[in-house]
Amino acid sequence: MVHYISAMQDRLLQLLPEAKTNVPLAPYTTFHIGGPARYFFIARQKEDLVHAVEAAKKLHIPLFILGGGSNVLVSDKGFNGLVVKIEIQGIDWKQQKDENVRVCVCAGEQWDHVVALSIEKNLFGVENLSGIPGTMGAAPVQNIGAYGAELKDTLDEVEVFNKKTTQFEKLSADACKFHYRESIFKKKEGESLIISEVSLLLKTNGQFRVQYKDIDRYLSDHQIKNLSLSMLRNIILEIRQRKFPDLREVGTAGSFFKNPILRKKEFQKLIAKFPEMPFYELDQDRVKVPVAWILDRICRLKGKTKGSVGAYERQPLVLINTGNATANEVKEFAYEIIRNVKEKTGISIESEVQLVGKF
Repeated sequence: MVHYISAMQDRLLQLLPEAKTNVPLAPYTTFHIGGPARYFFIARQKEDLVHAVEAAKKLHIPLFILGGGSNVLVSDKGFNGLVVKIEIQGIDWKQQKDENVRVCVCAGEQWDHVVALSIEKNLFGVENLSGIPGTMGAAPVQNIGAYGAELKDTLDEVEVFNKKTTQFEKLSADACKFHYRESIFKKKEGESLIISEVSLLLKTNGQFRVQYKDIDRYLSDHQIKNLSLSMLRNIILEIRQRKFPDLREVGTAGSFFKNPILRKKEFQKLIAKFPEMPFYELDQDRVKVPVAWILDRICRLKGKTKGSVGAYERQPLVLINTGNATANEVKEFAYEIIRNVKEKTGISIESEVQLVGKF
């Protein structure tokens, strides 16, 4: 067995000379949790990504694509395969005939850096998504969203490397099959697709989206009448700072659970039991319920800790690593919360965070 592992390692390093072995993944995730990657490789060019995929295919080893590590929980055992960290850089701003701007961004660029640049150029579309951690390549996977906006609102096209065809391909926004925190990239039909570049269509003139209650309350409390894009960004960053821990100081993957979307019939039973609960009507038959309110007001989980894992004192939707938490501790704590919500409300909530490796 030792000889086999050594031979496999030799072959991998021949195909990917810059790859490393037994690299701890904890420093590459915002949770600061995770065992070692058997093989670890940084893709700085699109060609690097192609070579990494080819190497994994030739050696028949599992492949995992890592972006900013902000929405993953890596097993304490690590990942027994090749982890490819995407650091492909590049941003191209293209003026359109209608005076809007198409921005093509490589997958390794930091999402919030692109948001900041867009606002500097006075372009509308992504300002409500300010402050979200992670890379551009990860953004479409989750269809990231916040404060009344989602990525799908501005996404024009996604370039992917298809592991099956070994070709780069383009997907339209419709082909990405976006829904609330969902996309084709999280489904079986999209498991062969690796995002290499994302194109957004931003507006030179647009409407401020300030209907979300936290923004509306801030504008009212501070009596702000004349709003600018930079002001709105700063407001959102301030609101986020109040709710979310500083990633430089606290290990977390951000919001751990999705807001449940209920059919009207199921929602009517819930609101009858908890009439003070806020909600958002999505259409005639679907209602979105804020899981943070349920965790705080019904389950009383705000600030609750168990070992080195806790529900953040300002926002129970955020699970934090308070010290040297293990992945198993986080998983068990999350499952305990899921069971608690089910018992008290009858609702089944789901995790936003991707589990990586064997648990």
